[in-house]
Amino acid sequence: MTQKVAVLGTGKIGEALISGMIRAGWTPADLLVTARRQERAEELHSRYGVTPVTNPEAAKNADTLILTVKPQDMGTLLDELAPHVPADRLVVSGAAGITTAYFEERLAPGTPVIRVMTNTPALVDEAMSVISAGTHATADHLAHTEEIFGAVGKTLRVPESQQDACTALSGSGPAYFFYLVEAMTDAGILLGLPRDKAHDLIVQSAIGAATMLRDSGEHPVKLRENVTSPAGTTINAIRELENHGVRAALIAALEAARDRSRALATGTNN
Repeated sequence: MTQKVAVLGTGKIGEALISGMIRAGWTPADLLVTARRQERAEELHSRYGVTPVTNPEAAKNADTLILTVKPQDMGTLLDELAPHVPADRLVVSGAAGITTAYFEERLAPGTPVIRVMTNTPALVDEAMSVISAGTHATADHLAHTEEIFGAVGKTLRVPESQQDACTALSGSGPAYFFYLVEAMTDAGILLGLPRDKAHDLIVQSAIGAATMLRDSGEHPVKLRENVTSPAGTTINAIRELENHGVRAALIAALEAARDRSRALATGTNN
């Protein structure tokens, strides 16, 4: 049986998902999209051949609904959808912080809900998507969701109680690396390098280091020690990072991101 999938609120991540699914073999005719602006919906139709619909039409016609709106907009979207979502629809939420229970309370009893936290590397098919099942979601629902998000990267199942921590690590994670590259580029300029050369040096070093972490099977401490010679340049740099509390700052930053994810679930804006 053909499965129709609708992406609601199709922004950058939603578009990346649509694009990846088509490359993975989904038929554009089986993909529905909604967007806040009509011109955006028409753009997606022109670019990918997908079908623009309204939110209620998506609820009525798709087998799987993927909700990609921002957390603060989710309540309004659910108010619009609830009268039109049968209990056999699979509802997948990509909104940070919002629990599956939030959806289950607002949709028909028994509606299967899955919570997913993906990240912006979905734009280059290198996403990390973390998947948790709600009360009524089955193993088949989880497998179907993994198939969808596997089109744009790697997937990982976790208990929903770990979702806020995963949001802090991987959902927000790319921003930390971009921030680090930005700071290292500024350091390169301070040391006398042109910006473009500093950028190229750092980005390729990051790609190489990430590949080693993924493929070597070595602990990051071991990989770092392999670069750190006695009385050398690297150990002097590491000492300064420790003196400035970089490790403690990272831990505090991730705790703050986790706490914000929890606050989003309660509707707290501050």
